Amino acid sequence: MKINDVILRTVTKIVVFIILTFGVELFISGHNDPGGGFSGGLVLASALLLLYMTYDIETVHKGIPFDFKKIAGLGVFLAVASSAISMLFSKQFLTQEKGEFALPVFGVTELSTVLIFEAGVALTVVGVVVTILLTISEDVS
Repeated sequence: MKINDVILRTVTKIVVFIILTFGVELFISGHNDPGGGFSGGLVLASALLLLYMTYDIETVHKGIPFDFKKIAGLGVFLAVASSAISMLFSKQFLTQEKGEFALPVFGVTELSTVLIFEAGVALTVVGVVVTILLTISEDVS
């Protein structure tokens, strides 16, 4: 007998969108305000985990066909590479650069290489958290 969980699935679709939007906002505002890659990554991982709890693992993997171990590895690579690239220019490890760019929609925007580092941290956190919890769920079932 299957449980009728139409309300849970409908609410989850709306809530996951809100959580993902908040996670991206935390990630983007992280270099100026509280937030960043770690907290944004945790919020993004919580949205994915809500999907895993509402739907079964196979259904979510059909919609999101990513290997989260590879996502974590890509995140570590981005974080280390963006930190070490400064050594090629005879600067210290973790030295960051910034500049102003004219973007079509946003106008003149200040961008920094710390955004690449934070993206690596966010991907690492999402990959590790989802992998750990999926591994735990496999051991329990």
